[in-house]
Amino acid sequence: MSTESVSLTVGVPRESYVGERRVALIPNSIGPLKKAGLNVVIESNAGMEAGFTDQDYVAAGAQVSSRADVFAAANILFQVRAAGANRLAGASDLNLYRAGQWLIGLCDPFSEPALMSGLAERGVSCFALELLPRITRAQSMDVLSSMASIAGYKAVLLAAERLPRLFPMMMTAAGTISPAKVFVMGVGVAGLQAIATARRLGAVVKAYDIRPTVKDEVLSLGAKFVELDLKTDDAAGAGGYAKAMDEEFYRRQRELLTQVVAESDVVITTAAVPGKKAPMLVTADMVRKMPNRALLIDLAAEQGGNCELTRPNETVVENGVSIAGVVNLPATVPFHASQMYAKNVSTFLLSQVKNGQLALNRADELVSNTLVTHAGQVVHPRIREILGLPPVATEPPPAENPSTAGPGG
Repeated sequence: MSTESVSLTVGVPRESYVGERRVALIPNSIGPLKKAGLNVVIESNAGMEAGFTDQDYVAAGAQVSSRADVFAAANILFQVRAAGANRLAGASDLNLYRAGQWLIGLCDPFSEPALMSGLAERGVSCFALELLPRITRAQSMDVLSSMASIAGYKAVLLAAERLPRLFPMMMTAAGTISPAKVFVMGVGVAGLQAIATARRLGAVVKAYDIRPTVKDEVLSLGAKFVELDLKTDDAAGAGGYAKAMDEEFYRRQRELLTQVVAESDVVITTAAVPGKKAPMLVTADMVRKMPNRALLIDLAAEQGGNCELTRPNETVVENGVSIAGVVNLPATVPFHASQMYAKNVSTFLLSQVKNGQLALNRADELVSNTLVTHAGQVVHPRIREILGLPPVATEPPPAENPSTAGPGG
């Protein structure tokens, strides 16, 4: 049988991360894959928590099967949380992967580089989508932005539910109710969505970011931008992300932000630096200056937290202030989170498919940034450095077509 006649199969296992309700592919996303000449097999009940039945997938043209059969049949695997992003349960899948398979998903390679070595040993080509470059061509594939938008929205809803006061100003027969004061720290995608949602609910919103270039975006949403007497000319890192600063900068920043935090009913922290521990923006002393029954929602809890008191998956109460270390908020809105994720991951794969076959072009910026393991080794420079491995050759090899590795091969 010729290489051109081999039909590739996309496999979608059910997510095994505790509390994960998303699915990597929804029925409506199967059509474009089929049109490109790809088959789809999905584990039974993989989409149930997100609102998609096995019958929905069958009607869209997918085959429903067992987990072992999905791994055995697939040339390409879509997962929401794989490898380091599913560090506890993900290791149990390691023996199901085989040489020549592509794995595409969120992999958190910096936190668990040893798991990436395990995938390399299995001969898997692993694409960690959180490493996508911030370029125009990658916007439709940007899973981090999609999920951050949901997290920012849901953080405000959680705050509105838990805060013992109303968000909007109200004129009532019983008197005027003053609006809640919300302070958003970090104006990336999550922060902007948090600002917009809090404003829609009627709160008075302030926001801060070390990148002064985001001021206009904050003002456009009707919030006030907090400006500090700090040198921030070089605060923007690669791809527009905030750059990690030294401890003296953060110390001075905390000192200047103390008063703003102390005046806030709700503080939502969103600051994260890719590949690094989240910066500590709010100290325990700052929390103690907040009003009684105030609330801090820490969206960076999974990366260590922006608040000194944050504990992932817990709510800590300090001097009457609650600090919620929320984790994996997108999974609490699984229907639309899965819809957005499926669009992102499908678009990424289709950018690497030509005439129904995989065409791995390692000179492509999308590939060179996201490809962590390939052909039996860890190939991503930063992960190799973390693992203490020597640099790989700087000249990428020519485009490859790995699709001849069929089931069991």
